[in-house]
Amino acid sequence: MGIFNMIKGQFIDVIEWTDSTPNTMVYRYESGGKEIMMGAQLTVRESQVAIFVNEGKIADVFQPGRYELSTQNMPVMTALRSWKFGFNSPFKAEVYFINTRQFLDLKWGTSNPVMMRDSDFGMIRLRAFGIYSFRVQDPVVFLREVFGTAELFTTEGVEGQVKRSIVSSLSDALAQSKIPALDLAANYEELSQLMLSTMQPKVAPLGLKLDSFIIENISLPQEVEQAMDRRTSMGVVGDLGRYAQFQSSEAMRDAANNPGGTAGIGVGMGAGLAMGQAMQQAFQPQPGQPAPAQEAEHGKPCISCGHPLSPGSKFCPECGAPQMPPPRKCTKCGEALSQDDKFCPVCGTQQQAQNT
Repeated sequence: MGIFNMIKGQFIDVIEWTDSTPNTMVYRYESGGKEIMMGAQLTVRESQVAIFVNEGKIADVFQPGRYELSTQNMPVMTALRSWKFGFNSPFKAEVYFINTRQFLDLKWGTSNPVMMRDSDFGMIRLRAFGIYSFRVQDPVVFLREVFGTAELFTTEGVEGQVKRSIVSSLSDALAQSKIPALDLAANYEELSQLMLSTMQPKVAPLGLKLDSFIIENISLPQEVEQAMDRRTSMGVVGDLGRYAQFQSSEAMRDAANNPGGTAGIGVGMGAGLAMGQAMQQAFQPQPGQPAPAQEAEHGKPCISCGHPLSPGSKFCPECGAPQMPPPRKCTKCGEALSQDDKFCPVCGTQQQAQNT
């Protein structure tokens, strides 16, 4: 029995892999130089695929389940080994376990700004970041194109390639969407779906599939954000055509806060000129209103029909309505007086006679 156990210990009779890491994509089964014996038990767990490689050539692929290795379930190995009548002797082969579950919460971001042509602001630079998830869709393609023959392969081996593809695709996605910079924040979901469909053809040749893509934030340059804030402030007025006037008023405020220095003098002079023009426009008579000079020339209008009166008219020449003289006030205390009062009833000051 001791000799039998010693001989048996030189062969592999159980092949399996229990994954205890969050980022391992491929694990090469460690045989320790032992050969696989006839009838060995192969266990492939859920979210795993086992691939046998014979002398550098990909042979049989096993999906999740439990197998007893034989010529019936190893047709490729049987052909490569020329096992015409079944294999009775142990053999050597490399066994790779491919992890096919989703790898979640992988970060992506733009290390350099992405250029975008905007209808409102012209060419602007954007930065963005978010998360994505992927899985191995075709284990054979992944093993052939990406993995190679290393003993262990993690997500770090493909993250760099995927991230660079994301950044290069982001510019195309933004251009295709034609979403203005002001509306980007409201369309993260639409952009995420567009990026997901754009990225699929790029990762498929690697045997991968992108399961989700999420844009968490797209940040604009500081000067664009400031312009957006200013337009938001002008939005309460409801007239973006007065944006320049709004900027002038802010320049006046800044000049008042910083009156010193040559620049302050220049800004102050410009602000004063702008303020003078604004005041001049404010005091200009509105259409339909008589100017003060015109009023002095033609007199006040009739209190009844509005007909222009000559200065000093007591009756309207149009309708004959008597015109009320202006109210009298005490020359000292300002008390209201009647037309016949010669002395103020409050302070006793003698009043000038009313001209008639």
